Amino acid sequence: MFSVAGMTMTMIDSAAHMRAMVSSSQEQWPGAARNLWGPMAGMYFFIPGGPDLAAVHTQNFGFGPDASKDEILGAIEALERADAWGRIQRALEAGLRNLGSTNPALTLPDLTVLLVLGDPANRHFMDEIRGLSAFGGISGYIAITIWPTDEVLNRLEGIALHELHHNVRYSPGGVEWNPQTVTVGEHVVAEGLADLFAVGLVGEQGFTHFVSQETRTSDEVLHRVGEGLGVTGMQDFAAWVLGDASARMFGATPVGLPTGAGYAAGARIVTAYLEATGQTAAAAVTTPAAEILTVALPQLGLGMPTR
Repeated sequence: MFSVAGMTMTMIDSAAHMRAMVSSSQEQWPGAARNLWGPMAGMYFFIPGGPDLAAVHTQNFGFGPDASKDEILGAIEALERADAWGRIQRALEAGLRNLGSTNPALTLPDLTVLLVLGDPANRHFMDEIRGLSAFGGISGYIAITIWPTDEVLNRLEGIALHELHHNVRYSPGGVEWNPQTVTVGEHVVAEGLADLFAVGLVGEQGFTHFVSQETRTSDEVLHRVGEGLGVTGMQDFAAWVLGDASARMFGATPVGLPTGAGYAAGARIVTAYLEATGQTAAAAVTTPAAEILTVALPQLGLGMPTR
């Protein structure tokens, strides 16, 4: 347990829970998965009665009951050798201190953090998004699903810091995420801010690794994402932010973008804003996307979003 500025942070002992899942029978496995995700149930406050947490595990690319026992146990041991839980906690502590000192009036949320192994047989998870699926957009909860490749293990701190920035941005007193009215522009700006916040604390490993360098520097990608900034309706966000491959997987319509296009465009947009204003990504954690876009888009030769 960690406390700063009146908040507390709890890291779930997911290694023990995942070992229990591996040793469970097919009939016991859903219950073991629910035990793993139980402390995260509050993340789904908006679902009457709550979701089936075993299904939540699967929806977050978590490993299934048919996964190789030896492979999962070996991956848990790899996380332990890498001090994954300790490194994530220390990174979050540093990030909270940075956000708190930069924004003294900010109320930091209590945090519950889950680190879980993904499904090594899921090709989209392993190949397209390269062993990473994380979510920090609901105040008070961060879920990180990974497969411990060297690439992923090398940037555990960056992954955690990225999600922390999201969590604080969408906590009370920050930016409201209304599923009916939120725009692609907000999502893109949030990804850019989160990456640059992580970069500010840990360097280049703060950049989301499933975004290629070609995508990061492509003016074509930047301008194509710029055309979608005014789109509303979360069903379309996968295409504009994650790219066509994820859009197809989620049943959305592709828009002609590579994986991580929204992250790449977001980083360029936010960089332009920070350079123009002299701010940091930490200072801009609650800055409305419209304000950032108004400053940044003209510098990048992009028009303001239209609905």
